[in-house]
Amino acid sequence: MTEIRSQSMATMAIAASALKAQQGRMRVIAENIANANSTARTPGGDPYRRQVPVFKPAKIAGGEGVTMAQVDPDRRDFRLEYDPGNPAADDKGYVKLPNVDTLVEALDMKEAQRAYEANMNVIETSRAMEARTLDILRK
Repeated sequence: MTEIRSQSMATMAIAASALKAQQGRMRVIAENIANANSTARTPGGDPYRRQVPVFKPAKIAGGEGVTMAQVDPDRRDFRLEYDPGNPAADDKGYVKLPNVDTLVEALDMKEAQRAYEANMNVIETSRAMEARTLDILRK
C-alpha cells in the first residue's frame, strides 16, 4: 500500500510541476499580449520585446517533471510603421512596434491551457485511482 501511495504522490508531483510551468507560460503570454501595441518611450528607441518561456526537464519525486527555466527575449525584428507624428518616431518618421503577434500569442495561450487541463486530469485520475484502491482494500 505504501508503494501505491508513493507512486501516486510521485505522479501528482510530476503533474504539479507541469501545472506550475504552464502557469508561468500563461503569465509570459499575458505580458506579451498586454504590450503588443506599446511603443518606445524615446524617439527611435526600442519598444517591448516579446518574451519566450524556456522549459527544461527536472527531477521530481524520482521521475522526470518540468520547470520553466528562464524567459528569453525573442530576437526577431520589430515591426515598423510610418507615423511621423508619433512621439516615438525616429528621424525618418518610422515607429518601431513590438515583435508580438497577438494571433500567435492567442494560439500559445490555448495550447498552454490545454496542457494545464491535461495535467489537472492526471492529478484527478490519480486521486480517483488511489481512492478506489483504498475502497477495495477496506473490504
